[in-house]
Amino acid sequence: MSVPSATMSGMGEYDVLTAALAVACAAVLGLTVALVRTRRRWQAAVGQRGWLLERERESATEAAIAAERDRIARELHDIVSHNVSLMVVQASAAREVLGTMPDEAATALRAVEDAGRGAMTDLRHLLGLLAPAPDGTDNDIGPGPDPGAMSTPLAPQPGLDRLGPLVDRISFAGLPVEVRISGEPRPLPQGIDVTAYRIIQEALTNALRHGDGGKAEVTVRYADHALRVEVLNTGPSVLTGTAPATPRPQAGGTGRGLIGLRERVAVHGGDLDARRRLGGGYRVRARIPLDRP
Repeated sequence: MSVPSATMSGMGEYDVLTAALAVACAAVLGLTVALVRTRRRWQAAVGQRGWLLERERESATEAAIAAERDRIARELHDIVSHNVSLMVVQASAAREVLGTMPDEAATALRAVEDAGRGAMTDLRHLLGLLAPAPDGTDNDIGPGPDPGAMSTPLAPQPGLDRLGPLVDRISFAGLPVEVRISGEPRPLPQGIDVTAYRIIQEALTNALRHGDGGKAEVTVRYADHALRVEVLNTGPSVLTGTAPATPRPQAGGTGRGLIGLRERVAVHGGDLDARRRLGGGYRVRARIPLDRP
């Protein structure tokens, strides 16, 4: 018995629909599996990226902490080394003339007192930036150098505008200093201004500490695109090897000063050269760009 053609046609359409449905289900299943795998890979990538970002943040934090420690170490060295060197020199001078020239001894002791007060003031300023008051201000962090007196408001870091008082202190301590200004003085970025002052301060302090009664010359040149600073001091010649007859008392040092100066100058894209002079003494020369972006 033959099957009607209509029935056979219906069965063919059913098979086609069934096959299409199976294909669609397989496709959906495949897409679902692919989506799950893609999501897992994305989550793994996000997790990996998050871990990398966290590591980068930790590395950046560690680098920032190390840089801040270096900056604080440089500031502490500049403050302590300069003022303590002045105090040692003046105290030695006072001891030598205490019995014969009491007025001169008193003057030297007042210089020791002034250097100590200056060191305390600078240290309070630095500590005030590191440990502000509980109310968020950093103007008063305790008693000042005078017993019972309140500390003064924090002052900005020194710049070339304070070169005169620095030279006066060094000259009074026994090292005559001649200053030359070349070019047209103009306002400098604070970081460069502080760096130039610290270069001169460190060089003059070392000259005073290790000098033998010579003199020093400071030259500041305002060029078109750079600031040039040079400090020369006289001393025993490296050719003859002569030593000072009465060397000054020294407060000791570890070479941190010159290292700190090179780091300061390098931050601004400049260079620093410090070396002994063949004719005697020492030379410190720095060039700091003024047009660095």
